[in-house]
Amino acid sequence: MHIRVRSGGHDYEGLSYVSVLPFVIIDLINLQSVTVDATNNTAWVEAGATNGKLYYSIAQKSRTLGFPAGVCPTVGLGGHISGGGYGLLLRKYGLAADNVIDAQLIDVNGRILDRASMGEDLFWAIRGGGGNTFGIVVAWKVTWFQFRPATVTVFTVEKTLEQNATQLVNRWQYVADKLHEDLFIRVILERTSSTDARELSRTGLAKDDCTEMSWIESTLYFAGFSRNTSLEILLNRTQPSVRFFKAKSDYVKEPMPEVALEGIWESLFQLEVGSGQLIFSPYGGRMSEISESSIPFPHRAGNLYKIQHLAYWDEEGIEESNRHISWIRRLYSFLAPYVSKNPRLAYINYRDLDIGINNQGNTSYKQASIWGIKYFKITLTGWSMSRPKLILLISSETNKASHLSQLDHHDEEGSYKVEQPNKDVRVLYWTSMCRLIIAMRFFEM
Repeated sequence: MHIRVRSGGHDYEGLSYVSVLPFVIIDLINLQSVTVDATNNTAWVEAGATNGKLYYSIAQKSRTLGFPAGVCPTVGLGGHISGGGYGLLLRKYGLAADNVIDAQLIDVNGRILDRASMGEDLFWAIRGGGGNTFGIVVAWKVTWFQFRPATVTVFTVEKTLEQNATQLVNRWQYVADKLHEDLFIRVILERTSSTDARELSRTGLAKDDCTEMSWIESTLYFAGFSRNTSLEILLNRTQPSVRFFKAKSDYVKEPMPEVALEGIWESLFQLEVGSGQLIFSPYGGRMSEISESSIPFPHRAGNLYKIQHLAYWDEEGIEESNRHISWIRRLYSFLAPYVSKNPRLAYINYRDLDIGINNQGNTSYKQASIWGIKYFKITLTGWSMSRPKLILLISSETNKASHLSQLDHHDEEGSYKVEQPNKDVRVLYWTSMCRLIIAMRFFEM
């Protein structure tokens, strides 16, 4: 019998609510209270609450307060925090898990443990290494932050490849992780139609593009809502639109050459139905200051940026799914020479069964290490050197993530040849600061 634990239901491979074996779901949806302590700058957040619920609850106390969680308001905080969830404040305050100071966990014996009673080893293990391996976390105690000044500025600028987007993104790779920690710049690459691109008349940033707002209003902006949308929308647990998708992740330690960027443009153009997208999120700042062993999330200093690969489609059926998944696998293979190696690293909250799965039933340490080293950078043995009490728990719990993929395994080291890029590609270039939150979009035709 398998146990699946669901907080918000956003697991990228559905592992929080599916299994090939008989299973039960522990659904935390009714555990969603948020208790804010404005005096001590803390909040107790139940694991079934969402990012949006936390943001809304903090805003009820003050619109100058914020917390470094993700841009998607419907994501459940149980999985978001336990898997190393992040947002636009990544370079300023680190991950959501970096700002957890206590927790409540139900262990296998039914005991409710807090940080003091569970001990520092277990408290270390539950923050950033993937959800509910050592028990069921039912609540987190987090610290939040005061924004001064209280006003931020957001803007969006759209451009085209003919305005040197390739060179722009190439230059971005050299500076994004080295800028002041108040500045967060992320790049989004995706294809657009020639008609959309031709309609773009401006090429620069004007004062009229800029809008001042509070930080809580900026969470609506980056979630895709208009500024006049009521904050109550943050309490909605249902996404406005849902599509089929497959995701992958990478970490980049050295700037890619321009030929790699040109290969991405060509790959995006090849996706005939649906859409593809790559999101580059910069590191540096606070992320480079925190030790990679401070919590189980090891991706810290030495990373320029993280890539999220995405393929979206709307039609049901195995044939349609396989076509888009094959596309993202080819792109993933093409990028192999330009991303982290030995191992090729991945982000646990963008779970990807292609990089390794456990055997059904009993599995082995060797089998689990295939994917474990990619998510956690070091072997489980490496963990045991500094956390000796945890290795037995890890070894006995690895089979809980087993899941049968209906898709063939793909060799990440395969090759993918590209031709000259077509220009129907757009580059979304997002910038944000604690004081200045910017979204700049660059289109290319």
